[in-house]
Amino acid sequence: PLENANPLIYRRSGERPVTAREEDDELPDSIDDREIFDILPGAGSGPRAGGRRRAGRCGSAFLSPETHLIRSINDPEHPLTLEELNVVEQMRVKVNDAESTVAVEFTPTIPHCSMATLIGLSIKVKLIRSLPERFKLDVHITPGTHASEHAVNKQLADKERVAAALENSHLLEVVNQCLSARS
Repeated sequence: PLENANPLIYRRSGERPVTAREEDDELPDSIDDREIFDILPGAGSGPRAGGRRRAGRCGSAFLSPETHLIRSINDPEHPLTLEELNVVEQMRVKVNDAESTVAVEFTPTIPHCSMATLIGLSIKVKLIRSLPERFKLDVHITPGTHASEHAVNKQLADKERVAAALENSHLLEVVNQCLSARS
């Protein structure tokens, strides 16, 4: 049985228009919160995923098609995205490109959601696979929104626990399903 059989469904925000400045390889292009939430040119084939950087000084562009980042991650229980369930919101994404940090807060749909760790792990894996290795990632539950917030955040912050979780083939398969495009 589903824990939250009737979740509220939210309207997706509009696509972020890509500007001519962002497409110009000769100009610096820092990564910002909207790119993490919405679209990052070439996400999914960055250095962590084996892709190679495009020539120029651009900080966020890689050779591959554009890809949605965290807004389009699938919920593990419902045929909806994390954005449609309001689990992730652009306003809860903080990026400091100069300091190479990305922080993402996510809000489970119910305070006792047993999928919170899996959702957080899916967000973290998507970012690991998509961003340059220089970024330090912090994925955590929005304060006060989950009964086990401290325990889940501790798991998500522990690199060894995250690595061990991803060595579990069943868990990795579930994460990959959350990250795959819906047909």
